[in-house]
Amino acid sequence: MEDEKRIVEGQLHPEDVQQFSLRPRFLKEYIGQDKIKEELSIYIQAAKMRDEALDHVLFYGPPGLGKTTLAMVVANELNVNIQTTSGPAIERSGDLLAVLNELNPGDILFIDEIHRLPRVIEEVLYSAMEDYYVDIVIGQGSGAHAVHFELPPFTLIGATTRAGMLTQPLRDRFGILAHMDYYTTNDLYHIVERSAKVFNTEIDAEGALEVALRSRGTPRIANRILKRVRDYAQVKADGRVTKELTQEALSILDIDEKGLDAIDRKLLLAMIELYDGGPVGIKTISVNIGEDTETIEDMYEPFLLQNGFLKRTPRGRVVTDLAYDHLGIDRMYRLDENL
Repeated sequence: MEDEKRIVEGQLHPEDVQQFSLRPRFLKEYIGQDKIKEELSIYIQAAKMRDEALDHVLFYGPPGLGKTTLAMVVANELNVNIQTTSGPAIERSGDLLAVLNELNPGDILFIDEIHRLPRVIEEVLYSAMEDYYVDIVIGQGSGAHAVHFELPPFTLIGATTRAGMLTQPLRDRFGILAHMDYYTTNDLYHIVERSAKVFNTEIDAEGALEVALRSRGTPRIANRILKRVRDYAQVKADGRVTKELTQEALSILDIDEKGLDAIDRKLLLAMIELYDGGPVGIKTISVNIGEDTETIEDMYEPFLLQNGFLKRTPRGRVVTDLAYDHLGIDRMYRLDENL
């Protein structure tokens, strides 16, 4: 309630200002995702030249890569307002209409976790996205009647970590599809340097690089690690973040040199110790480590797959030789590459 009160009253605490300052406001300030930025720049300029609403956009990829931030950047570039909501928050047609009713011509509606929209809401969105109107039924029984609402031209920006869960009709209505990749170490290094300035924290080049290397290619994780390292440096030293202090802090956080945390290692070790490295199904892994399958598939598996610690086969997930080597476990046999 206190947070809501501050937002309503327009009063921001210092930590709020700091958090907002981490987000870039324009494409030129946004670090990484160069291909997406280049394409968006063209589409935005064309929409402004024609004085039209930008075509609908879908950002998809692992969590923490800046999908929400990029949606806000697009709004700033277009100089329009943005209304934000999430798939689980829209339960009824009336909820959607209430949000759409706030839009002016050219404005943006941002829906996070759009894959979690109820099917009935998806169907209402079809006409809203294509023809800028919605028809909903008001009332019940004999008093029920359809009401037609005209909408101004607007842009829907959807964000999802699971694009495969979107129905084909909804996915087809997005004119711009942008897959967000994990960030390079160099991009994360510059993000860490920028965030350190926002935090008024002194960090040397080696310290920034060490944070970047252990951030799993994800800006959100990089900023979270930087905050914890900053705390450690302030208490244990003079507040200056160095490589040595970063390594000490990350040892306490149980994040290794490849960015794997305790859950990553728990997952890999469970597969090795209980199932000889696989193949094993995701639901079985979920039960054994006490994490739900969606969390594993969204937060842990993509990084492990992309970095070669896991591979998918028709029979299930398999731990790779690289993971055995990283964990320091001798392997008595090698997996059949044809699994």
